[in-house]
Amino acid sequence: MSGKTLLKSVSAVSSMTLLSRILGFVRDMVIARIFGAGADADAFFVAFKIPNFMRRLFAEGAFSLAFVPVLSEYKAQRSHEEVQQFAAKIAGTLGGILLIVTLIGVFAAALLVAIFAPGFLDEPEKYQLTVDMLRLTFPYIFFISLVAFAGGILNSYGQFAAPAFTPVLLNICLISAALGLAPLLDVPIVALAWGVLLAGLVQLLFQLPFLLRLKLLSRPRWGWRDNGVQRVLKLMIPAILGSSVAQINLLLDTLIASFLVTGSVSWLYYADRMVEFPLGILGIALATVILPSLSEKHANSSPEAFSRTLDWALRWALLVGTPATVGLFLLAQPILTTLFHYGNFRDLDVVMAGYSLMAYAVGLMAFIFVKVLVPGFYARQDTRTPVRIAIIAMIANMVLNIVFVVPLVWMDATAPHVGLAIATSISSFINAGMLYLALKRSGVYVPQPGWLRLIIQVLIANSIMAGVLLFIKSDLSVWLLWSGGERVVQLIGAIAAGGLAYIIGLLISGVGPTQIKALIHRQ
Repeated sequence: MSGKTLLKSVSAVSSMTLLSRILGFVRDMVIARIFGAGADADAFFVAFKIPNFMRRLFAEGAFSLAFVPVLSEYKAQRSHEEVQQFAAKIAGTLGGILLIVTLIGVFAAALLVAIFAPGFLDEPEKYQLTVDMLRLTFPYIFFISLVAFAGGILNSYGQFAAPAFTPVLLNICLISAALGLAPLLDVPIVALAWGVLLAGLVQLLFQLPFLLRLKLLSRPRWGWRDNGVQRVLKLMIPAILGSSVAQINLLLDTLIASFLVTGSVSWLYYADRMVEFPLGILGIALATVILPSLSEKHANSSPEAFSRTLDWALRWALLVGTPATVGLFLLAQPILTTLFHYGNFRDLDVVMAGYSLMAYAVGLMAFIFVKVLVPGFYARQDTRTPVRIAIIAMIANMVLNIVFVVPLVWMDATAPHVGLAIATSISSFINAGMLYLALKRSGVYVPQPGWLRLIIQVLIANSIMAGVLLFIKSDLSVWLLWSGGERVVQLIGAIAAGGLAYIIGLLISGVGPTQIKALIHRQ
């Protein structure tokens, strides 16, 4: 793929992801308004976070990173019939393993909650509610892993829009459950767990027609001993840890937060959701598009093109990711007020979730760079290096959690949960930095000329943007008094002003249409 073609693919994924994220905001607004940030909400977020963690760990993480490079090799070097047989055996083997894992998860729900949220054990009703909902949400991992399998095939064949649209269906199901089913149940929050279960099935059914068009919807077959299946499984085992540092860190945050004041889990959840917006639109979109491209270049022995593709992705990450970081940090509480400060979501919730969001925003660029850099290893079927780096980053996060949280708890600080978000951001920078150095030292990635100039230009543009936002931003107390309509108008105005200031800053620093055009075609 040329740089222009890659950018079109990124735009397609970003557009679908944007739609999903907007509906995700609507979903979270509905949940916040109806259920607030109390004990029931904490219980659901834990019950949802456990299968969601496994989804990102196995489905979108380890499986996609292991499956797509091998599939790309089959596609480049073998016949369509061999690709069909490979896909059928992967589907059968993956499906069989997932079924066993799902049954274990459902029966061991009580143990899983005790492991991932041990603080709930002191509150029997909250603990039991979490267990009951986890038994409904855990099968989501079965369906969504098969969705990732189908999406991996579609992405490898250049069809990015349908897999990127699929998460929209999860948001529709959860919104429908909250508004339609919740009022009918004795425990309304349980409706969300049913919504998660239904969403998994709906997302899988949605992708099947697209596989049929590619003539890759075959009857699943058990293929444990198949050479291709074994290669994917062998790549998956170390990739599970290598692709999951951020998720493991977030679960560690949840575990520790379960011991803190009620609401801490929810405050971290809503902050994380805000960070997921730019991360999905840019970081995940870039990673989704470049993985098949990098895998193809590796299969065709094109190291220079491989390096240029990575360089192209990193430049776009810097150019678009930094203003998102500045905007999220400076507008954290106004954003949360506009989206969630209704119904049962209190002033205190805005303040506490806002602190979390500011801490997570500091690490946004690291989160994005990790998403872009990891495919540089897995496209070459190198699993050892990112795993080693992942272990170091995870240990760093554990240590930093203790360093930042324990003193805050000991001092009886008002927001000890913020220490968890700070630790996650710092450990992500450690992860991204080590991934970058490993690729550079091995010669896999060779930076193209012009990086220093681009960094200076981006810093100037972001400084101008920050100055404008600080000048026009009103105090939080004013935002809390405004009506929903006034908040929306003010937030849109602030975002537009910040975006315009960033563009003007780029022009002032020398990033004009010619340089943007050159960046588009650089790859």
